Amino acid sequence: MKSTIIRIGLLALSILAISLLHYLTPLHLHYLHDIFQRFYYLPIILAAIWFGLRGGLICSLAVSIVYAPHILFQWGGGLTLEMEKYLEIVMYNVVGGITGLLSQRERERSIELEKTAHGLEESYNALRLQSERIITIEEQLRRAERLSTLGEMAAVLAHEIRNPLGSIRGTAEILRDDYQPGNPKFEFIEIQIKETDRLNHVVEDFLRMARPQAVEMRRCSLREELEMIVTLTGSDARDRHIKLVLEPFKGDALVRGDGEKLRQAFLNIIMNALQATPTDGNVIISHRQTASGEALYYEICFRDSGPGIDEETVQHIFEPFFTTKADGTGLGLAITKKIIEGHGGTLEVKSGIGAGTEVIVQLPVLAEGQEQ
Repeated sequence: MKSTIIRIGLLALSILAISLLHYLTPLHLHYLHDIFQRFYYLPIILAAIWFGLRGGLICSLAVSIVYAPHILFQWGGGLTLEMEKYLEIVMYNVVGGITGLLSQRERERSIELEKTAHGLEESYNALRLQSERIITIEEQLRRAERLSTLGEMAAVLAHEIRNPLGSIRGTAEILRDDYQPGNPKFEFIEIQIKETDRLNHVVEDFLRMARPQAVEMRRCSLREELEMIVTLTGSDARDRHIKLVLEPFKGDALVRGDGEKLRQAFLNIIMNALQATPTDGNVIISHRQTASGEALYYEICFRDSGPGIDEETVQHIFEPFFTTKADGTGLGLAITKKIIEGHGGTLEVKSGIGAGTEVIVQLPVLAEGQEQ
């Protein structure tokens, strides 16, 4: 709006200045008047370019009104002698109309091109989003295919790996009895037993991820489950010199679920937090009740003071076999997410480098009258 006013002001000033030159210049200097009357084309063409057909015609009409008195009163208005000047007025309007029409069409064409470009940009963005969705679906299909393959391998692994592991561990325990603590061979056998247990846990996680397990849904207290897990992991936290805090609950925070599965999920989250937290750090477990529409949820937040996780890693943290630990399997959080979602809840990780990590679990509140 401001620029429009400025342009109109410039046009008015230029027409006024040219007109004053005409009225103040003596008539015998006719060659100067010929030059001044050509100056009128400048504001007419500018008005046509800036404001289109309407601007060009209005400006040429204004020039004609201002210039006509000069012809009629100063030059005497002789029709034959001043025909050139009358024709000049006609040319002002012709030039204003034609230039304005061309400028307006060019502006309309530019607007159409902008709309086309905007439409192409929207189409490009839509295609890009669609391609990203296709890539995501392909990744999910590959993951589903991988899990399907895991299911087929589960029975083989149960027999071909777990049974020999049990034999290896039993044999190692027998051999350990022949040596006293402090003997190098005793330490080697301890390492063998420890690694056998770790490999057995890997196989168990593998089978748990590959095969859906039956879930016994019943009335379950989040307070009791979390208190039990904090008690179990308390000694580990003290050994690491980490402060593990469970904020007090108001009531039992009842949900409908499988207590054993929820304990497994909470244990995975807390152990990850303890492993990520440096000495003299802290892991705080808090809770609150939230609402989403008409549904009520208990939100449990596990917050640690560790180094945090970068954004790229957070995007892949729930993928099976993805891990940042040297001895990790990449199945812990994938199993945890599967358990939480199996209870109708959600699992979210918020983190940043140097900002610690926050794992948020949401589980539906047990409604009154709901099956216990």
